[in-house]
Amino acid sequence: MAPTGQRRSSYSRRAQYNLFTGYIIAGVGALVGAILLALSFFQPSLFGGLRGAAHDSISPATQSAATVRTGGKGLWDSISGYYRAGSMNAELKREMEIARIRLAEAQAVKQENVRLKGLLGLQDDVIKPVAVARLVGSTSASTRRFAYLGAGQDQGVTVGMPVRSPRGVVGRILEVGGKNSRVLLLTDSESVLPVRRAKDEVVAFAEGRGDGLLRIRLINLGINPLQPGDLFVTSGAGGYYRPGIAVAILTEKTDDGGLARLVSDPAATDFVAIEPIFEPEAAAAVDTPIEDELGD
Repeated sequence: MAPTGQRRSSYSRRAQYNLFTGYIIAGVGALVGAILLALSFFQPSLFGGLRGAAHDSISPATQSAATVRTGGKGLWDSISGYYRAGSMNAELKREMEIARIRLAEAQAVKQENVRLKGLLGLQDDVIKPVAVARLVGSTSASTRRFAYLGAGQDQGVTVGMPVRSPRGVVGRILEVGGKNSRVLLLTDSESVLPVRRAKDEVVAFAEGRGDGLLRIRLINLGINPLQPGDLFVTSGAGGYYRPGIAVAILTEKTDDGGLARLVSDPAATDFVAIEPIFEPEAAAAVDTPIEDELGD
């Protein structure tokens, strides 16, 4: 029988030497490892220098890895922080806008409370308002100047009653309904109000011009003593208005008086007080009764 093409390693001298050499190396390695293990138990400090050298050799690599890891984390934190900052800024803007709206509403409520408190402060032991109401509209397209307020016969309002704001006179009641009234404003072309200069007894008439101003006409003609800035108040003549209520401030001097602007602008007035007629008998005896104006 012919021998096979492959021969076992035991039949090869070289293979036997290699195998024997491997056993020897493995044994020597095991012996050296056992010796080193024993030394590490009995003499731990003996290999400190070797461990330090090993750590020194790999330290640059570990530092580089830590730097890369820290940088990557910092970059991620920066990116995420940027997007978080954007969303936070948007949220803060929305909150600021809401806060501005709430502040404006609070200021409006505060101003309205101040006006209401001013109207309530008009009450005294002698003269008390018949009603306090809101001006709900006014005319502006013609020379006639009327306003409307939310109080009428149900609140005790009657024709001829003065209407005023905390600043001064607005006008007087011209027509009355159940729950609303029409007011003849001082600036109406048919409105005539007896006034006097606040600092003395210079008397005049404040006539409406239909353009938002009043014409001050002196009763005693002669040298005109008026000066821009003079304040005019009600004189009490005619019986409708009690004396001493602010009416207008002179802005321009003329030969027979001057032009004046209202102290209490109806366009800037929300709430008004309706007062009783100061002297009903005197008002009824006025040559031109207020009812004559209803047909205009």
